[in-house]
Amino acid sequence: MNIQIFGKNKCFDTKKAQRYFKERRIKFQMIDIAKYGMSPGEFESVRRAVGLENMIDEKAKDAEILKYLARDEDKIQRMLDDPALIRTPVVRNGRQATVGYCPEVWKNWE
Repeated sequence: MNIQIFGKNKCFDTKKAQRYFKERRIKFQMIDIAKYGMSPGEFESVRRAVGLENMIDEKAKDAEILKYLARDEDKIQRMLDDPALIRTPVVRNGRQATVGYCPEVWKNWE
């Protein structure tokens, strides 16, 4: 298993995801999404797994703007430019991915 957690330092669900993997002694790589963002390739891999709408953080300050963008390409570019719009944690295991706290899915990865 090659687990990556893209999260925000102040995100409660990100902390819960880290604890989930630590408790099971599963190694993971933590990436501060606010500081480093996601590459277009990583973003596309997650989008294929969970869908674009599921990746939008409705609580983000500028999330309303995304509703007015007609094309998915414009939404994706906006989210890549401003990672605060991405719902966290984003947990990747190869081509599999989840957004949010999803232990019911992660247990099937073990």
